Amino acid sequence: MSELSHIDATGAANMVDVSEKDVTSRTAIAEGVVITKPETIAVIRAGDAKKGDVLGVARVAGIMAAKRTHELIPLCHPLMISKVRVDCVIDEALPGVRVTAEVKVAGQTGVEMEALTAVSVACLTIYDMVKAADKGMRIEGLRLLEKTGGRSGTYRAQG
Repeated sequence: MSELSHIDATGAANMVDVSEKDVTSRTAIAEGVVITKPETIAVIRAGDAKKGDVLGVARVAGIMAAKRTHELIPLCHPLMISKVRVDCVIDEALPGVRVTAEVKVAGQTGVEMEALTAVSVACLTIYDMVKAADKGMRIEGLRLLEKTGGRSGTYRAQG
């Protein structure tokens, strides 16, 4: 990338003008993981967390976060999102929880930041809900897996 789209000729940060872009169908998928102790997974699976249904609350938190991304990230556009799906799946091999989010829109700008924000907040919610049982948890691997639509076309992460 030769230039940053959010920086003008004077070096000032600005919201990109997308008014001349075509409205296209755009999607983004992101992921992240919360690494825990095996005992913490047992607490989550059994529904024994003092704060309630960890994975259900994390899913809703991620959906809410995707819809509010423009309020959190200064140069993001407010979007009329058409779909947000957040999945929180226990992964014994980590051990921990693998979080993925898919976001869709028909618009003039992409939804990568919305998908990444959804995963981030879902992971933070998992951490918050079981931190009393496992203060050593780690949130790792936040990344964009795929994006489609728009001028730059399709991107798929390697590995």
